[in-house]
Amino acid sequence: MPTPQGLSTDLAVRLPQLLEAMRSVDSGPEPRSLLQRICETAAELTGARYAAIGVVDEDGERLTDFVFHGTDEPTARRIGRRPDGCKGLLGALARNPEPMRLADLTVDPRSCGLPEHHPPMRTFLGLPVRVRGEVFGTLYVTEKHGGMLFDDHDLNLVRVLATEAGIAVGNARLYEAAQQHERWIDGSVAVTTALLSGGDADDALQVVAEQARRLSRSTAGIVLLPSDEGGLEIVAVAVAADRPSEALGTVIPPDSEIVAELLDGQAVFVQDAATDPRVTSGFARDYGPIMMVPLQSEGRLLGSLVTPRARGERPFTEAERTLAVQFASQAALALIMAETQRDRERLAVYEDRDRIARDLHDLVIQRLFATGMMLGSTQRRSAVPEVRDGVGKAVDELDTTIQEIRTAVFALQQSPADTSAGLRTRVLREITMAAVPLGFTPSHRFVGPVDTVVGDMVGKNLVAALREALSNAFRHARASRIDVVVDANATLPDGSPGVRLTVADDGVGIPEGGRRSGLRNLERRAESLGGDSGHGPGIGENGGGTTVVWEAPR
Repeated sequence: MPTPQGLSTDLAVRLPQLLEAMRSVDSGPEPRSLLQRICETAAELTGARYAAIGVVDEDGERLTDFVFHGTDEPTARRIGRRPDGCKGLLGALARNPEPMRLADLTVDPRSCGLPEHHPPMRTFLGLPVRVRGEVFGTLYVTEKHGGMLFDDHDLNLVRVLATEAGIAVGNARLYEAAQQHERWIDGSVAVTTALLSGGDADDALQVVAEQARRLSRSTAGIVLLPSDEGGLEIVAVAVAADRPSEALGTVIPPDSEIVAELLDGQAVFVQDAATDPRVTSGFARDYGPIMMVPLQSEGRLLGSLVTPRARGERPFTEAERTLAVQFASQAALALIMAETQRDRERLAVYEDRDRIARDLHDLVIQRLFATGMMLGSTQRRSAVPEVRDGVGKAVDELDTTIQEIRTAVFALQQSPADTSAGLRTRVLREITMAAVPLGFTPSHRFVGPVDTVVGDMVGKNLVAALREALSNAFRHARASRIDVVVDANATLPDGSPGVRLTVADDGVGIPEGGRRSGLRNLERRAESLGGDSGHGPGIGENGGGTTVVWEAPR
């Protein structure tokens, strides 16, 4: 077969192999499989026994991946440690990315020797692989068959292959970057949709943490919010199913250098948490690379988003850092929008509550009061005792109803802060919860300013006593009616002001010799506060049922 003009016989023989290799190298988008094919092709074209590609990081300081050909897996496992690209011949190639050809690498002063269990190597040919002018890594072949040296033809073949490989790897990287960018965009859309679809703030933060963990391919996603002590508190943690989230609720103190930077709205990136002196939290040292970006939008800093990877995993790339910052900014904007939406909804609820309270006060109570006045006048004019008694009971019921409506009006007019902290609200909550097992809602009445004069400790114990009394009524009394009264104007036996809780039912009463552990619990609670608790006849026919009275200094 005639050789192409100007080509040596050896190169002409290998030219079809090179063309076929270039075609195969450019046949797929996945970077690592490309690197594997490059190694195999380089070894085949040059007659080398071994070939490898070391991929450098974005800073060009160390290898982030190492793909090899010719060494079987058992041998590779025995060798263990892979090159780091910082020293030896690979380090020299990284510092001076020019072709290197050696007859015996073991005697070269730049060589740092081969690790234990490594197969012997002498002849060496290495050169940089460039992607758009930037050094992507190093391609080298060793141990040419027959002990021959690598010649100029080998160098030219590998150089052509490295150039084509650089183009192919560059395209693969662009494809991977586009896919990655699309994933982060989809994640941002998912976060925005989830946050604006309703739900409370804790659920919203958990959504952000989970999406950040998934998109960054990290071990965990963590949301930090400023704490009252000045540091940052972990308020949401998304981890893999097999890892616990004990860190939830942990507060990182403000004297941490990293916390200061995060509270200043800066992003912080850690290469290895186990060795970085800035990392002071014990649980954080269990991780490797950590990415910490601010949750801020339109100048408002909400907190920080943290995505750590396991120890030994690759650091975050510059592209991942940029995408994470953009994602955090979008998530912060979505959180602000969700908060604004919840505020609007709450405002609508409060306005509706105000309207209902006004209607109850101005219309319903006035009509009931007028009806009570007419019934009272009728009662006084009636000469029939049964009629007077019946009308008197109706008037009493109207008075109770008016008091209950006033209580509802007061609760409707409370601010959100008062609603969460008020004793009145907590008592009503206990009554509402008891209505489910009881099958009916106990009546209630408040006397005096229960939310302003009763102390926190007394209020907590009063609510606990109410819960105990309602529980006893449900389990033992078989009652059809329960009346609850909280009197903040009560006077204790020693003449001091106090608060009195009365829970009366029309059940079966307390049997002789029956268990009284619940009553003793009430007594102990009252006595611990300097008060007392007792029981007596109920509100059933002929005094049936039980009345529990619990009182303490307010």
